[in-house]
Amino acid sequence: MMLRLLRRLEGPQTLGRGPAFWTAFAGSLGLAVAYPWFADGYTVGNTAYFFCWVFMALGLCLIWGYGGALSFGQTAFFGLSGYAYGVLTLNVGAAYGFTLAAVVLAVALSAGFAGLLGYFLFFGRIGGVFLGIITLSVTLAMERFMAQTAGPEWRIGAARLNGYNGMSGMPPLTVPWLDGDLVLFPDVALYYALLGLLVVTYLALRILVNARFGNVLVAIRENPERAEMLGYDVRRYQLGAFVIGSALAGLSGTLYTAWGQYITPSSMGLTAAALPVIWVAVGGRGDLTATLVGTLAVLGGFQALTIYGSQYALVVMGLLLVVVVLAAPEGLVVGLMRGLSRLGRKAPAR
Repeated sequence: MMLRLLRRLEGPQTLGRGPAFWTAFAGSLGLAVAYPWFADGYTVGNTAYFFCWVFMALGLCLIWGYGGALSFGQTAFFGLSGYAYGVLTLNVGAAYGFTLAAVVLAVALSAGFAGLLGYFLFFGRIGGVFLGIITLSVTLAMERFMAQTAGPEWRIGAARLNGYNGMSGMPPLTVPWLDGDLVLFPDVALYYALLGLLVVTYLALRILVNARFGNVLVAIRENPERAEMLGYDVRRYQLGAFVIGSALAGLSGTLYTAWGQYITPSSMGLTAAALPVIWVAVGGRGDLTATLVGTLAVLGGFQALTIYGSQYALVVMGLLLVVVVLAAPEGLVVGLMRGLSRLGRKAPAR
């Protein structure tokens, strides 16, 4: 069983295979593990912030890149889980590792909402541009609703929603330990926790997309009518991908909320809804590795622009998306990886 799962780490639905790829993967992971030894705590905590967003991008890669369904709903599930984490932890606290249970419950809430929404979308045969319009409408409706919850009546137990000001003061992730609780503030401990979770998620998704589920999902993306004629229930596979991808967006929301100890309606706004699409498109929506690398690169560039030229940050992001769509529709990282693969297979001239 384990050997079969390991074999699915490589397959037709993922780029990168063989000793060269896994050596590069191990080397990159080693550099990531060593990174906190050479950086200050603030910089390490800021890098952990980047990791929070990658789960949402990987989820959109599964929904859009592999399933062919462009969704603008990732930030809706992000915000829903973030607020759920805040409500749960502000009311119950962080004792006995409850923050970890709150993460699970918040992600489950996002997955349940995605299942309900996805049922009406996919079993209602809604696809193409209309799927994007409806998911964007749901996102903006949730953002508008949360923005008007400023009054004192908008509270759930001890947790006030606070409208545009958002919720704050929720505890960070807290892990029960032998000599007391281990509080994962935005520093080295949280960095390593998120790095480990990201690696496990990435490898699990590689196994998933190289299994039958991923193969059928790609077949549906390429030709849904043919896949249905072969006996596959297209709606079930699309719904499954939507729920998994949305749950990963919810995971991003809980981790972000625990990282910063706050969440605001702006995390579900129009700009926030568009950014994951840019991250995934720039790296390459058709491959998990390209999405992972591209998202981290774009996030780093976006933050640098925000710090040194905030008025140009969103403009540059928009231009980057236009350039990629016109010049490299498969994504910059995918193009680079395929170019390197062709060079590696090319026989040396005699």
